[in-house]
Amino acid sequence: MQILLFGKTGQVATELQRNTHLGIEIMALGRNEADLSKPDVCANIIKEHSADVIINAAAYTLVDQAETEIALANIINGESPSRMAEAAALKNIPFIHISTDYVFNGHGQEAWKPGDESEPLNAYGRSKLYGEEGVCAAGGPYVILRTSWVFSAYGQNFVKTMLYLSKTHNTLRIVDDQIGGPTAASDIATACLIIAKELYSGRKVSGTYHFSGSPDVSWADFAREIFAQTGRKITVENISTSDFPSAAKRPLNSRLNCITLNSFFGIERPNWRASLNNVLKDLQEI
Repeated sequence: MQILLFGKTGQVATELQRNTHLGIEIMALGRNEADLSKPDVCANIIKEHSADVIINAAAYTLVDQAETEIALANIINGESPSRMAEAAALKNIPFIHISTDYVFNGHGQEAWKPGDESEPLNAYGRSKLYGEEGVCAAGGPYVILRTSWVFSAYGQNFVKTMLYLSKTHNTLRIVDDQIGGPTAASDIATACLIIAKELYSGRKVSGTYHFSGSPDVSWADFAREIFAQTGRKITVENISTSDFPSAAKRPLNSRLNCITLNSFFGIERPNWRASLNNVLKDLQEI
């Protein structure tokens, strides 16, 4: 099985390239080869390539900056995935697209189901919803995999930020009223490969699915676990979202209901604490 992968240097794409299995060949494209700010270029690459499955792990992820770069976020997260999915549909190539819990408004405490109404709070979420709608409308075999709070030993993420800040701070004030499931990029990569194999085999499982780590926690409790596993004596003080103003509104409820992913693909929610331990080991080796 040949996979054409967009977003070569991102967290999930990096893990996909590290965790390939026997019989799977990955052609990874970075921004130099496939710039998602140029939808025609990305669509043409798919038209000219003979991949068995396409995975789009590229995205505009600067949540606050998206508030002032709305057009660019919409192109990268919306128009390009839509055009790519259309090109894939013309060749009947399965298209896997990674999305986010930010397509929801974050109200309530119930875990969001794939079919729940989307109502993004910010420009980033709206751009990702734009992409989802385009992928669905393309008409080919597809899976949209929504996930949350991605972390790894690579790129920028909450784990690495906490470790960096702990070098110069004894106390950190962390938001405790946003709740979600931290998700290791390596676990997302594994899920993508399982899904890719099923789509490649011809199973008609197109749709939107949720995948996040378990159990759901606050950012503050996530930070406490990071420091506990690294043995760092850092005091974490709980604060509310309103105490930490930002350009973009964040959802308070990022819980994702992952039952359908398990039902259709046999993929269970991973224990993020165990995955965190693996990431921390990777960081020691880098």
